[in-house]
Amino acid sequence: MTQSSAKSVDNLRRSFLKNTGGLVLSAAAVSVMGNVRVASASGKAAEADITILNGAISAEREAVAAYALGIASGLLSKSVSALATDFKGHHEQHAEALISAVKTLGGAEVTEPESYNFPADQLKSEADVLKFAAGLEKGAVSAYLGAVPILGDRELAQVAASILGDEAMHWATLRGALGMHPVPVAFMS
Repeated sequence: MTQSSAKSVDNLRRSFLKNTGGLVLSAAAVSVMGNVRVASASGKAAEADITILNGAISAEREAVAAYALGIASGLLSKSVSALATDFKGHHEQHAEALISAVKTLGGAEVTEPESYNFPADQLKSEADVLKFAAGLEKGAVSAYLGAVPILGDRELAQVAASILGDEAMHWATLRGALGMHPVPVAFMS
């Protein structure tokens, strides 16, 4: 590790320890993302962040549509339907926060597709719906895990990390509902 990168890591650690309370954002805090200061990123850095955020917006919208499909399927018990409704709401809040961030950066949000190519014909039971949703949530965890370190604006990275945590909780909860070990690995990739 070079002296300059060691200094950066030390600064990051100090900042983390100093501001730990601010790093834990609730879904409600994320939904008011418009109030988060976005550093005035210059041209290419802002464009890169907008591209990353638009990818996340697309994924959040896909999750909203997937949960809507599961809820409308009639395959879910009352308690699982309530859980799916809650998770759908979380994804709606994530999308709203990300859209606000894109606009704050001076960008335009990505257009939502007219439809999604979901395997609806393969969803024949509650377990099928839960497995489908769990797969999407695991994919979201991986996507946010990749996005956090490359976002140029650290406050945006903080919000993405908070969303990552929520996605991981969704994945664990869905695995638990399937009777699977909710946290099967020590590290996500």
